[in-house]
Amino acid sequence: MGQRLVTDRLVLRTWHIDDAQAALDVFGHVEVARWLSPIMERVPDVTAMRLLLRQWIAEDMRALPPAGHWCVQRREDDRVIGGATLLPLPPSNQDLEIGWQLHPDAWDYSYTSETMFVLARWAFQHEIDELFAVVHPDNVRAAETVRRNGMEWAGETGKYFGQVMQLYRLRPADLDWSAPPAELPPNIEAH
Repeated sequence: MGQRLVTDRLVLRTWHIDDAQAALDVFGHVEVARWLSPIMERVPDVTAMRLLLRQWIAEDMRALPPAGHWCVQRREDDRVIGGATLLPLPPSNQDLEIGWQLHPDAWDYSYTSETMFVLARWAFQHEIDELFAVVHPDNVRAAETVRRNGMEWAGETGKYFGQVMQLYRLRPADLDWSAPPAELPPNIEAH
């Protein structure tokens, strides 16, 4: 991956092993972990988080753009507030999922919308014609977020993770390119 995506308030960057404690604060938090299943379980400790970060870093080195795992960091104080992904969905890896996991302290500041917008823009600049969000049926907050950001209901499916999930789709025409949730630089920074 190796791409740094910058918005007015956020930096989405590659994960580093040194991010383990901050990442554990997100992926080990019970309110975040409840929505990660069946994709992953709650991360129990910093050692497990380091191992997971190593795995993500290795996957990113092999991934073709726009796929990847990003650390979501606030620009004002450099605090890691979560993670975001653009990843192929199993079983065939033909569909690309957009996802995010933010610490509950960051939930009410539109950081999710900002993250979704910059990731969708990044994906569509790489000739991706649609993105999917797979949402747990009880995750009302996530469903509202994806709809508010232009994603359309595409039905329910058990195709990806072996349990029925809600599926939302975003196409380039659905993204409001003229009114991003935060001002973006004309070109996404590449590092």
